[in-house]
Amino acid sequence: MFRSRSKDEQAAATKVTADQPQQPRDPQAPKGRPTPKRSEATSQRRSLASTPANRKDAMKRQKVARRADLSKQREALANGDERYLPARDKGPVRRFARDYVDARFTVAEYFLPLAVIILVLSMINRGAFQAYVLLLWMIVILLIVANSVITAVGLKRGLRARFPNENLRGAVPYALMRTLQMRRLRLPKPKVKRGEKP
Repeated sequence: MFRSRSKDEQAAATKVTADQPQQPRDPQAPKGRPTPKRSEATSQRRSLASTPANRKDAMKRQKVARRADLSKQREALANGDERYLPARDKGPVRRFARDYVDARFTVAEYFLPLAVIILVLSMINRGAFQAYVLLLWMIVILLIVANSVITAVGLKRGLRARFPNENLRGAVPYALMRTLQMRRLRLPKPKVKRGEKP
């Protein structure tokens, strides 16, 4: 039922093991792996020591790391450091879109102040004055829409010319959202002056 090994097979096996040189193995080294260098062992011990003992410590460390990342992002938004910008603001395509918007005058950036003025004027109740306020509101909206369309078309053309092989998805909406912010309040801060070529 069970086949016993032949004498030839056993002799061949003993010959193979006899041919291999016998090296003394380090008793503390894991089997089949050489002993790690002192520097590697030290770094492993440090990493094990620095791992948090419980979930509470791990959460504390995550909070501290998150706060540090957020403060770096805030600084980057203020001074334009590309390394620490949020993912939505990173890259040459987004930088070009920002510069394109910042170099132009847009009606949309004055939307909030104009909206407040129109709201105050709408409270004045004097005959046909309300109709004029409504007409002013419609003119402001039409100007913003027309200006946004012109900006979008010009930006698309500029992006295709400058970055023919890049992924341009989301760059135009990103730029149009930037037009709605007042120039002084834009983040990342504008790097080009009005009328300057991006």
